[in-house]
Amino acid sequence: MENPSPRLESLKAVQQRVPFSRSTIYAKIKAGEFPAPVRISKNRVAWDSAKVDAWIASTLGEAA
Repeated sequence: MENPSPRLESLKAVQQRVPFSRSTIYAKIKAGEFPAPVRISKNRVAWDSAKVDAWIASTLGEAA
């Protein structure tokens, strides 16, 4: 059974999973090529790990 609550990841955790710098991640978000983060407080954002997983899977599928 799937976990209904999303797992959130920091930018540092996302950078460990994808080969991009902070500026590249934000450029890809602006271009609509990477999942956008969610604001979790005034000065903090995080990424839904399921959306990052889906992006990785779709990117690997395109490369195949």
